[in-house]
Amino acid sequence: MMFDGINLLGVAAAAVASFAFGVLWYGLLGSVWQRAARLSADQARPTAITMLVTFVADLLMAFIFAGVIYHAGGLSVNSGLISAGMIWTGFFLTSLVVSQRHQKLSPLLTMIDGGHWLGVLVIQGVVIGLVG
Repeated sequence: MMFDGINLLGVAAAAVASFAFGVLWYGLLGSVWQRAARLSADQARPTAITMLVTFVADLLMAFIFAGVIYHAGGLSVNSGLISAGMIWTGFFLTSLVVSQRHQKLSPLLTMIDGGHWLGVLVIQGVVIGLVG
């Protein structure tokens, strides 16, 4: 199933894989992240709505990312990885650093969140590159 050169099944697979990565990432780093974000255990526990919004955001991100990869040089794992690295460095990392420094948040929080978004982009880039 295609939409303007974008394989929607690849997008769905990328969203599911990156969502699963996020669950694992924050599952493993949850207590460290919670302290770095200065949240109580109750505040840090995601609701069902939060998880749904997160998945929808991952799905939209995968769709847009597939379009970027497609228009930037064709769908391949190599294009996906290069695009992931460039987008993470140029947009995600810079945005996190600036916003979290202005909010006086911990550099550890930036590393945890930045690592998450790098993982999401790498996973989406590989899946989109493989599936189309």
